[in-house]
Amino acid sequence: MKFPSQYNCLTRNMFEIGNYKIIPIRYEDRIAIMHWRNEQIFHLRQDKPLTELSQESYFKGTVAKLFEPKKPNQILFSYLQNGKCIGYGGLVHINWIDKNAEISFVLNTEVEKKQFEYHWLNYLKLIEQLAFEELQFHKVFVYAFDLRPHLYQAIEKGGFTKEAVLKEHCFYDNIFIDVVIHSKIRK
Repeated sequence: MKFPSQYNCLTRNMFEIGNYKIIPIRYEDRIAIMHWRNEQIFHLRQDKPLTELSQESYFKGTVAKLFEPKKPNQILFSYLQNGKCIGYGGLVHINWIDKNAEISFVLNTEVEKKQFEYHWLNYLKLIEQLAFEELQFHKVFVYAFDLRPHLYQAIEKGGFTKEAVLKEHCFYDNIFIDVVIHSKIRK
């Protein structure tokens, strides 16, 4: 199977700033992504560790099918530094009618430990090019379990505003935790 490399819903499939870019998610990055997701499962909406078999099935059965439609429910990218994948994310839970989407981003676990804020701010600039310039969306938002306060600092520096706190919204580690939503509206 030849894995797709361009989204039919986009006229531009690459967004870049300096040595960083996002390109349509690559099949070759699937195993690294699986490891990062498993290492960071505590803050993701993922109920069990991924396996190579489940990741393969997800990429071939779900991700490959996102490239064809004019209005997919998610658009995923590999985040590259000098051509090397160090993260991935995209727009998920896309609402084409209301022109909004949730931002998703998972960074290489080791890179995240050293340069979390730097890469989040960089990634937000790239994903905003996609959402606001390419797709002309009205709004993007970050939906996050209330487990990583440093995330809120980073995205607020990126111009996002705290919009809502969903009290005790998710059951995590035998307790109910809040979900915090930050958003940004296209100017």
